[in-house]
Amino acid sequence: MTSRVIQWATGGVGRAALEGILDHPDLELVGCWVHSEAKDGVDVGDLIGRPPTGVRTTRDADALLALDADCVLYSPVIADTAVLGRILSSGASVVTPLGWFYPPDTDEVRALEQACTTGSSTLHGTGIHPGGITERFPLMVSALSHAITHVRAEEFSDIRTYGAPDVIRDIMLFGATPDAAMASPMARFLGTGFLQSVRMVGDVLGFALDPDPLVEHEVAVATAPIDSPIGVIEPGLVAAQRFVWTGTVDGAPVVTAAVNWLMGEGHLDPGWEFGPKGERFEVEIAGDPPVDLTFHGLHPVSIEAGLVRNPGIVATAMHCVNAIPAVCAAAPGIKTYLDLPLVAGRAAPKLRRSTREEA
Repeated sequence: MTSRVIQWATGGVGRAALEGILDHPDLELVGCWVHSEAKDGVDVGDLIGRPPTGVRTTRDADALLALDADCVLYSPVIADTAVLGRILSSGASVVTPLGWFYPPDTDEVRALEQACTTGSSTLHGTGIHPGGITERFPLMVSALSHAITHVRAEEFSDIRTYGAPDVIRDIMLFGATPDAAMASPMARFLGTGFLQSVRMVGDVLGFALDPDPLVEHEVAVATAPIDSPIGVIEPGLVAAQRFVWTGTVDGAPVVTAAVNWLMGEGHLDPGWEFGPKGERFEVEIAGDPPVDLTFHGLHPVSIEAGLVRNPGIVATAMHCVNAIPAVCAAAPGIKTYLDLPLVAGRAAPKLRRSTREEA
């Protein structure tokens, strides 16, 4: 059964999601919302460098919600819960990388649950980190161990490959003074997602988590000029950041999620580096037996390649795209990985059964 899908926003994740939706045998792209006037009215194929699709972008949310779509892949830079509630109330389910991986019981979440009830729709948060490597894969590999004492999910990335200069400069506050970066709401903003992941892992594994998690934020500054997507970062300004969110039991760490974002490995104080393993994602289970899992391939081979097509962004989009059939088949409400069946990708078109049978 084919699901009718609207892509909402066409930044890096949105563009990759459009490719995935168009190539997915169980999905049909029926609409695409854009923020800027420059993108309005453009054929989606022209937007992503493909042949014409017959689907044109629009800034008209009313027109899109009148399309009777089954699902919206919602990926603006920052979520607008009013818009999200409106989409869900209209009857379209939502898959998003912007949160709701394992949401707490708040007024906002209850309002979205009510929107799901009104529209008989489903909301599912997924992605990569958080939204996958932070909780889905740790839970999966934890089944190989018993007597687990600690779970860690950690990212090591060169942020120079992230082609979103406004986000890097104005939201992440790279290139700012250390005092400005440390006073920013980034740890809290990011923590709305990562702490959901920490709590999901803790709850599923049965840890008696303390009520208040630990939150750490460290910065490293440039010791020489560093070229970056936001221009040259001068000495003394922020060129690397590390965030850590930790769930504890009686003060002892049991679930840790962390990100290490560096503008390269040179000219930093402290002298942070990726080490011999390079850029990567890691999942570590301390138990009997222990499990140490490293993800490679989710980072670009070069800065230039990453600015054209970043595998981590593509992976975020694909985790969303591949979840759509399961989300469309789910009962109304906010549904996490714990509520859905296994989500998997699809074979390349030339290798699919239907294609080969027709040939």
